[in-house]
Amino acid sequence: MWSNPRIPFQLSSDRPALRPFQGKPIMVNVAMNIEYWPFDRPMPRGVLPPPHGKPSDPPDVANFAWVEYGLRSGLPRIMRALAERGIKASALMNAQVADVYPTVADAVLAAEWELVGHGWFQQSLKQVDDEEAVIVRSLTRLRELSGQKVRAWLGAGIGETLDTPDVLKKHGIQFLHDWLLDDLPCWMRTRHGPMVAMPYTFELNDVPIYGVQHNSTDEIYKRLEATLAVFGREAKTQPRVLTLALHPHQIGVAHVAHQFDRCLDLLMARDDVVFMTSSQIGDWFVEADGTGGAAVAAYNDGPPD
Repeated sequence: MWSNPRIPFQLSSDRPALRPFQGKPIMVNVAMNIEYWPFDRPMPRGVLPPPHGKPSDPPDVANFAWVEYGLRSGLPRIMRALAERGIKASALMNAQVADVYPTVADAVLAAEWELVGHGWFQQSLKQVDDEEAVIVRSLTRLRELSGQKVRAWLGAGIGETLDTPDVLKKHGIQFLHDWLLDDLPCWMRTRHGPMVAMPYTFELNDVPIYGVQHNSTDEIYKRLEATLAVFGREAKTQPRVLTLALHPHQIGVAHVAHQFDRCLDLLMARDDVVFMTSSQIGDWFVEADGTGGAAVAAYNDGPPD
């Protein structure tokens, strides 16, 4: 019996050792969520509670302005910091951004970031009428926009149905960030063959840090410093993926962007760190693992017993 229908449980200490990418065992993925929150819908999240404690119908001007400030002012700030250091990010992007914020999409393409599927707009796949249609529409728009194959995906709100990985694999997704249960990629089952479950993060994620837990400005730096202390030891025998999960309206505000600069400098000062995008990490794992996911290949009509 498996604890979940997709990924067999395994202690991280029992995993076979993998050869580090270019001798750099700490692989850093700067994962920037670039989202469209429609003005005429309830906001996915809020910086302020509902006025007078009573939810109201749209427009939610305060919370809409919060996220659009991130795109207008926060994103250029973070893009500049990355460009100055020669770092390419993974753009986990709602596909409708290409139509609603075309200058944002243009800037991402000019920066040569990898596009990662993230739905049509910021809406969980649990809430849509036809998830396959949404997935196909999203991937088609991103692929047409960039010419990239678009091989990785993070669900909006990390939302999945029981069928989501199967549908994603059917339509060319090889690397899925939703199942953030390990510090390394691992194989997962789908009805269309094995795919790779990719690391993501709640702990180095600016939404939990600032939007949910309301930590001090320097919290992301303190967490990164402590994470590197542990990963630095562990990486002597097994590589680690370190994901920075970011949103322009959180990481891009001035006082937090200052801490992000410090985080980048801390990472760049190390000789065991390499910056990689989602598919680069996925490709490294497939080659270093060498099994092709044989242990999870058999998934026919349902989950294992």
